[in-house]
Amino acid sequence: MAFTLYSLLQAVLLFVNAVAVLHEERFLRHVGWGSDQGIGGFGEEPGIKAQLTNLIRSIRTVMRVPLIAVNSITIILLLLFG
Repeated sequence: MAFTLYSLLQAVLLFVNAVAVLHEERFLRHVGWGSDQGIGGFGEEPGIKAQLTNLIRSIRTVMRVPLIAVNSITIILLLLFG
């Protein structure tokens, strides 16, 4: 099994899928990363935890429809070319 660009793209796709299916109430709040966590004051830069929470929320919001298309294309390519 060679390390190719296609395998790297598949790994990125699997990672984005994993982030997209994280449920805020079921998983993230048990870990301590709920939406009410990390609210800072005015003018303060958000911490790493708040930035990661915003990144997860953004991926879930923005990438929902494109992930369906990319996953479908990936499945078709795997069926055709193995």
